[in-house]
Amino acid sequence: MSHQSIRVALFVPCYVDQFYPQVGKAALQLLEKCGCTVDYPDEQTCCGQPLANSGMEQAAKPIYHHFVETFGSYDYIVVPSASCAYHVSHHYDVIEQTEVVKKVRESIYDITAFLTDVLHIESLGARFPHKVGIHQSCHGLRGLQLARSTEQMIDPYSKWEHLLHMVSDLELVQLERPDECCGFGGTFAVAEEAVSAKMGKDRVRDHLNSGAEFITSGDMSCLMHMEGLIRRNKWPIQVKHLVEILNTDG
Repeated sequence: MSHQSIRVALFVPCYVDQFYPQVGKAALQLLEKCGCTVDYPDEQTCCGQPLANSGMEQAAKPIYHHFVETFGSYDYIVVPSASCAYHVSHHYDVIEQTEVVKKVRESIYDITAFLTDVLHIESLGARFPHKVGIHQSCHGLRGLQLARSTEQMIDPYSKWEHLLHMVSDLELVQLERPDECCGFGGTFAVAEEAVSAKMGKDRVRDHLNSGAEFITSGDMSCLMHMEGLIRRNKWPIQVKHLVEILNTDG
């Protein structure tokens, strides 16, 4: 099957749509560069994760049904967010498991996994001449298993690193605590702001101490949290979503 023959729908998370639209655009451009024909269903809204994470999953069910109705006809649903991909695939079990619901849960991919596991991309033609540290988001690392957690006694792997190694002139820095949480956790950052901010500062300092110029991640929510701390403290480091780096011109 050629990449052009599969029906790919791009799902853009709420916070990307509202605050970081360049990430959604980069995801679309990257998928098209990789040969995919991509649709953006105008009817899409939220996946329902914020309500569910706040203990209101019953109120989120109509959102779940709308998501399934919107994306149910596509071969693949691709999202530049491990947390959204994880939520749909693992938490839509609370609604009736019709064939279309099962299909949606099985068809949604974080864009990192889609590039590596479905398209099997081996070349991107991107160039990013900077020192970069990877923030391994909790949903991506331990939820979707996009990389090996340090406590696992298995051979190391990282789908994020696999893709970034294709980017010319990019230097990956080694972190002291590579799979530590940034402290965002959605509504956790609101309910426990002091703890959340302390965790975020520790995460940014690890990147600073490692000489990184940029922090990248597959979850813009984590980067948004750390970017706020970076700006307040005037630290000499920037954040950039993984797809923005992979979409740069060589």
